[in-house]
This record gives sequence, structure tokens and C-alpha cells, in this order.
Amino acid sequence: METNVVIEIPELHIKAPVLEGTDNEVLSKAAGHFPGTGSPGAGNYCIAAHSSTIYKEYFNALRDVKTGMEVKLYDVSKNLYTYHVTETFIVEPNETWILDDAGDVRVTLVTCTDDGTQRRIVVAKP
Repeated sequence: METNVVIEIPELHIKAPVLEGTDNEVLSKAAGHFPGTGSPGAGNYCIAAHSSTIYKEYFNALRDVKTGMEVKLYDVSKNLYTYHVTETFIVEPNETWILDDAGDVRVTLVTCTDDGTQRRIVVAKP
């Protein structure tokens, strides 16, 4: 079993492995880390996962996320990083600014809206 980061949002019963990359092969079996974005506890750590019935639908429950909910990241050494949701919003698929370093520590979760035309974004900070 390969060692990888794990994301958990207990209130939404989300727990998923986070593999490197966001291509279809990765997202068909796990959540994916956008290469070049932060790491657990540093920078803007950006994670994508499907909200779909076709693939592993790890982020389906994100539609029910609320400000203040706890987001936990476990790094490969099993260190725990705890974040709390600060905002959630919708962007167009071409709005990649959400992946930029915001000058703070955060985790940014990216998934599709229910109809798949836009992206649901969840930002959580320590």
C-alpha cells in the first residue's frame, strides 16, 4: 500500500486518499493534489475530487459543507493538520486563481457542481 496524504471531513463522512495529480486516472480512484500547490500545513494545498455517480464520488457531500466545519489532513508521516472551513463559493472551470498561493496557510477543495458545469470551491484555514 502506497503512503499518501488523507483528507477527512468528519461531519460530512468524507475520508479519502490524496494522490499526486488531477488527471482522470487519479480522480477515478482518489482525490488528487494539484501539482505545484502547497503541502499539508504550508501554502495553498489544493485538492480535487469528483462529485459524481460515475467515479469515486469522494466529494459528493461537499454540497452540504458549512462554515466552521473541521477539515483534517494527515500527511505521509501521519501528522495531523486541522483546518476549519472559512468560505465556500462557485467559480467557472477556467478560474484557476483559486490555485494561487494566497500568502497564508489553507486547503482549497475543488469539485464539480451538481450539473457539472461549474466548480464548487471550499476554503479551510488552520
